[in-house]
Amino acid sequence: MLPKTKERAMNLRRHNRRMTRRRLNIPVEKIDYKEPKLLAQFTSESGKILPRRITGVSARIHRKITREIKRARAVNLM
Repeated sequence: MLPKTKERAMNLRRHNRRMTRRRLNIPVEKIDYKEPKLLAQFTSESGKILPRRITGVSARIHRKITREIKRARAVNLM
């Protein structure tokens, strides 16, 4: 069954696209709030945390990254 309008078809394609290539070179043990240079890779220039669809990491690692970024902000490392 096809979408009714052209706009709905575009939205369907946009939401069904593949995830970006996952970053496998980041070990989970290395992600720590005391490593602000590593955590800065997952934030934008304005300091916002980048979403998973842009960074390409797994959900588990993304939750850990988010937690550690917030800890680093609380301790004023970022």
